[in-house]
Amino acid sequence: MMKKMINWVMAATLVCGTTMVGLSLSACNQARTEEPAAQEEEVTQAEPEAKVVSTELIRTSQSWDGVDLPDYFQGKPELVAVKYVFPAGKKLGWHHHPVMNYGILVQGELTIIGLDGQTKVVHEGEAVVEMVGTIHHGENRGDKDVILYMFYLSKEGEELAVQHPEIPLE
Repeated sequence: MMKKMINWVMAATLVCGTTMVGLSLSACNQARTEEPAAQEEEVTQAEPEAKVVSTELIRTSQSWDGVDLPDYFQGKPELVAVKYVFPAGKKLGWHHHPVMNYGILVQGELTIIGLDGQTKVVHEGEAVVEMVGTIHHGENRGDKDVILYMFYLSKEGEELAVQHPEIPLE
């Protein structure tokens, strides 16, 4: 019974533009012309106003290993956004980035290892600023896929990553 009443009120709202309890659909036109005071039985359920929430995840001039980022390059910028999915147990090869980049890990846990052995574990929801010009690799040591969104500050024709196949993974 209550479900039918709710469905009827929703239908009246769509058809009439009002949520008058006890109003027949044939009376929609009359309800539209009545003054608000005559509509005493109106059901109103005001929802709290949804607000945009802004949360700064990171602001830095250094990569995760504490090294200062390089100055901006000369020339026309090219911004690149890439979504990476790392299956559980997957290791990326050794590489370096010639351009600045940062990202947000939205799922899983990613371990980044520098050639010098320095390690950074990035957790779900965290932001990370990658090393520039420093050789490193990433590993998904967890049991679910890692999903990582990376944003590169590049210029046209510039590589985002340079692979180092001559350095074997353990």
